[in-house]
Amino acid sequence: MPSFDYCPDRPEHIDTILNGLDRYNPQTTQVFQEYVQQQCENQTYDCYANLALLKLYQFNPHLSSPHAITLILTKTLTVFPSPDFSLCLHLLPPSTLLLSPGRASNPTLADAVQKLNALNHLLSAADYKGFWSTLRSDDSYSDLIAGVSGFDELMRVRIAATVSQAVREVERGILEEWLNVRGAQFERFVGEVCGWKVDGRTIKVPMNKENEARGSVVREDVKFGQFGRVVRRGFECGA
Repeated sequence: MPSFDYCPDRPEHIDTILNGLDRYNPQTTQVFQEYVQQQCENQTYDCYANLALLKLYQFNPHLSSPHAITLILTKTLTVFPSPDFSLCLHLLPPSTLLLSPGRASNPTLADAVQKLNALNHLLSAADYKGFWSTLRSDDSYSDLIAGVSGFDELMRVRIAATVSQAVREVERGILEEWLNVRGAQFERFVGEVCGWKVDGRTIKVPMNKENEARGSVVREDVKFGQFGRVVRRGFECGA
């Protein structure tokens, strides 16, 4: 399993910064911010580098970029169900975690964080229909995800991957709501991207190690002498 700080797409100069003292140098903030933008444009993801940027913001609040923070949180949604969103959330200033007029130093950022957190909660609860419904309910959500290239497709892939770990068959209508795609586009995604089979109104998911039904045999290794101690203890308590 790859280590937490591993990223195959990480540029060499970013790797050098992360493995040296410059990761704590405020002058690298701009470099990390540009790298975040690059991830959003190229559909790559580097959690370790993004956390390093948020840590720099903690040490240097005056350098914080609401735009970069929003992009990072939005990108973490595309790798659910990993805990990356929570990891990033815990590095943000308290003022962004609770909407409180008059106290939040940046109401715009706080509002964005709250909206993205709501989406994260829906994904964590496997309420995929609610996720898409919420995403389309307000133009501000469209503004939040606009900076992440291919956001909808990335989310569909993650949702499909999660579904494939739990089921072998699913009704087409339900899956269409979970993926927020219908018709020929739905069939293309299910067949070409996921490799699943459309069988009438049923979508069949190939067996894998996660959705395979396997019986478990529980064997208890209890020696006779242990029963003797239990019986003796019972008599002692009775006396």
